[in-house]
Amino acid sequence: MTLSGKTAIVTGGNSGIGKAIVLALAEQGANVVIDYISHPEATEELERQVAALGDKVIGVEADVSKVDDLKRLVGAAVDAFGRLDVMVNNAGIETRTGILDTTEAQFEKVIAVNLKSAFFGTQMAAAQMIAQDSPGGVVINISSVHEEWPMPGNIAYSCSKGAMKMLTRTAAVELGPKGVRVVGIGPGAVATPINTVEMTPETLARLNAYIPLGRMAQPEEIASVAAFLAGPGASYVTGATIFADAAIMLQSPGL
Repeated sequence: MTLSGKTAIVTGGNSGIGKAIVLALAEQGANVVIDYISHPEATEELERQVAALGDKVIGVEADVSKVDDLKRLVGAAVDAFGRLDVMVNNAGIETRTGILDTTEAQFEKVIAVNLKSAFFGTQMAAAQMIAQDSPGGVVINISSVHEEWPMPGNIAYSCSKGAMKMLTRTAAVELGPKGVRVVGIGPGAVATPINTVEMTPETLARLNAYIPLGRMAQPEEIASVAAFLAGPGASYVTGATIFADAAIMLQSPGL
């Protein structure tokens, strides 16, 4: 129970990687605030799962692309649990469009959800962490291998994750002297509904063949990295992105 007495917020927390992170943090004893934008029934079910572990939990409907909603989210965590120790900026979307066909509206939405939310989520969480008694905490930005690795046909998403890399690095330098760590996680291919719903068996087989470990990650495998980074075992880790990608970025065509 490395996170007993700690409070964590997970944005986009009622499905996929976010849901797995909520459960992983709760398993380590954290009180958890589940941010969501849709499917309240999924949030309620997840709250029951967390409560069954013996932890305290609340769900907060908030659109993290809006600064006022982020303020309300952080405020709800402090009102419910008295402090904030872990902020997981997980919410993210993609358009699967390229440079020639991405519209202004698509670009702005991806940047707002993926980057703006992480920027101001980091800002607001850090301010709370610094101001509270026994100051300090950790911000975890859920990035992607595509902060380093181009993804043709998904350019706005790649831009947002590339910027998240520099958000993580720069904020870590600024906030380190104040006792706040900022770290990133760069998942590779993860078996979440958004990634598998339209995947044919043939497509999945080709992807698995390209991954050195031969399979996609399960959300729980990313969540376990987040739980480690949130805890005391990672107390000297900041400003870095930890890639949980089964070495897919190191794959070579053999030339």
